[in-house]
Amino acid sequence: MSRTIWLNGEYLPENKAQVSIFDRGLLFADAVYEGFGVLDGRIVDFLYHLQRLSRSLAELEILSPMSDAALLDGLTGLIEQNNVQEGFLYLHITRGVHDRDYLYPGGLKATVFAFTQPLHDGSASEPPTPLRLASAPDIRWARRDIKTSNLLGQVLAKEIARKAGADEALMIDPEGYVTECGAMSFFIVRDNQICARPLKRDLLPGITRQTMLKVAAEQGITIVEERYRLEDVFGADEAFATGASSYIQPVLEVDGKVIGTGAIGPVTMRLREEYLVSVRAAFE
Repeated sequence: MSRTIWLNGEYLPENKAQVSIFDRGLLFADAVYEGFGVLDGRIVDFLYHLQRLSRSLAELEILSPMSDAALLDGLTGLIEQNNVQEGFLYLHITRGVHDRDYLYPGGLKATVFAFTQPLHDGSASEPPTPLRLASAPDIRWARRDIKTSNLLGQVLAKEIARKAGADEALMIDPEGYVTECGAMSFFIVRDNQICARPLKRDLLPGITRQTMLKVAAEQGITIVEERYRLEDVFGADEAFATGASSYIQPVLEVDGKVIGTGAIGPVTMRLREEYLVSVRAAFE
């Protein structure tokens, strides 16, 4: 059955949703996006996503296309129309339509569209699916803190991982330090402490990361923010990744090397369980 798409304030069948070939999002990747988790028919961490979206728009000088309330209403309506109880919600905002020119005029009307997808990984009610990662060079631009639609670096990294027989890429910066996965934030656990790369312009401020670290602190788990290399990953007790629709997912293997005991670690499982409790409590 065809999905319903939300395009510029209108709900349309997916085969009727069309954008201009002169949209700057298509020509220049002049656009930002957000990927939301949907759990129990509700958007997970909406306010955090909204804050990141607003920052991304401001950094690129794209005019906010609508009020926060109108955005929430539109996205909630889309979830209802597609009858999504658990899944993924994608929102894309471009600078708008204009004849091809690197310089952009002011006052363009943004193009806004959103769609839903089913879960690619296991449900929150199921045991988490362990990941196998393969390392790949991080070739992205310097402003990774802005969530733009220019994802070619991740596309190529994920292709390297696929050819290596892995589930996901683990990107390594030119200095040899781990940044993140192709579509997820990445962490290691050493001596029951979470090691997280600090947030700067070279790292996306993951929303699930933000909530997970808050939950970890509430649980009394020590968080160490520092850069680390691939050899540190190989020597870690546990590793895991976080993402909007995958929540907290254990990583058991990187480049064919087993992490820790090769089983899902206790810190990872505790974090996943407490994270889901926290998310559902926020719905009440």
